[in-house]
Amino acid sequence: MTSKRLTIKFPCSPGIAGLAALLSLPSVANAQRPNHPPAINSPNAVTITTTGQFGSPLPGLTAAELTNFATGQAQFETFDAITPDGLGPIFNAQACVACHTQPNTSTNPVITPPVGGNVATAVVSGITPGGASAIMEIRAGKLNPNGSFNPLTNEDGTLFHLASVSPGSQETVPPDATIVAHRKTTPLFGAGLIEAIPDAAIEANVHRTPVDGVTGRAAILSDAVTKAIGTNFVGRFGWKCQESTVLAFAGDAYLNEMGITNRFFTTDLAPDGNEAALVAAEPAGITPTTLQDLPTNPALPEGPTNKDDIARFTDFMQLLAPPPTVPLSPQAAEGQQLFTSIDCVACHKPTMQTGPSTVSPALAFKTVHLFSDLLLHNMGSLNDGIAQADAQPTELRTAPLWGLRARAPYLHDGRASTILRAILFHDGEALTIRNRFANLSASQQQAIIAFLESI
Repeated sequence: MTSKRLTIKFPCSPGIAGLAALLSLPSVANAQRPNHPPAINSPNAVTITTTGQFGSPLPGLTAAELTNFATGQAQFETFDAITPDGLGPIFNAQACVACHTQPNTSTNPVITPPVGGNVATAVVSGITPGGASAIMEIRAGKLNPNGSFNPLTNEDGTLFHLASVSPGSQETVPPDATIVAHRKTTPLFGAGLIEAIPDAAIEANVHRTPVDGVTGRAAILSDAVTKAIGTNFVGRFGWKCQESTVLAFAGDAYLNEMGITNRFFTTDLAPDGNEAALVAAEPAGITPTTLQDLPTNPALPEGPTNKDDIARFTDFMQLLAPPPTVPLSPQAAEGQQLFTSIDCVACHKPTMQTGPSTVSPALAFKTVHLFSDLLLHNMGSLNDGIAQADAQPTELRTAPLWGLRARAPYLHDGRASTILRAILFHDGEALTIRNRFANLSASQQQAIIAFLESI
């Protein structure tokens, strides 16, 4: 999609025909994951280690895969306009890279939105595409009289957008919302490896009998991609494990963060649920169901050389390497032992193994050090109060800890300015282990933090 110029200025404030057609799309076919048990400690498993820079491609990619990675990254960094790209009418950003920036690669990182509506004036430098950021999205809801969660479906659901194409379409959190939460952007490093972990491997992490108060459960769901296959999969992406495939994650973000319709999310979002405001905000000749994300040649089927934007985003994310590790200092080595001995590994499982991959051999049968069980856990007071997909209001995914040193502020809503505070905010299933950490000496706590800053 080639962006030229916005046709109007805007103020910024803080179906697939059938299964056969679906599976004919390469990106969708690749989203299917094996449901067999993992080959734990397989002699063929290769440990993925990255010692380069944040944002590097996976090691071992072919020349063609490196081209796909570069093309996907270029699209990831492209700023979209109202026309011809379909931005809005409500959105949070004009480019994926606007919210995926950490770590900074210079002391003066720059992310300048388009000036006067001209996307050619956007400037991005000194950042790492694919990382997290301190940017927060706004979620809201309320409780029904019986205590169940109400997602405010008639008022545009739980996500309320920060920007719009016109003042008349700007969203506000409705006055009846009794729950308002903020969520940080999640990092995308190693997303293809996480996708390639078999469902059974994640389900095997559930503690059928609580261990130090920890149980966890797998999020079982159909996302926008897998629902057409007719089979539930284990969710693994997002703070609530709300997506099971990278492609669904890309399609969801394109609509919900940038307001751009695509083959999985086919209708524009109505500001505050107001259909009249949606119709009024659409450019001339465009309807809320006009498909905006099209392949390079819309007259031809989607394919390896004829992709829409979400397929390119998917290429970039699937082929993105894990964060680079840092050699352990003696202090960090002590912290690693303490991390295990107080049982932080009950949730932050050090390694998991991928299964076979139809995306790339570089993803198949790899041991990855993500430090997560990819399960939902009841986090008590450390929750956002929002139900989403299979997750209850008190549940959050165990966040992978790799690359933690490039993710401040910490936790889902950025409430913790330091790793120490992030640990001490743990509650719910993590309370017993959190208390063990709190009872360590200051030097022991700092050793664990040094370890976390190395992975």
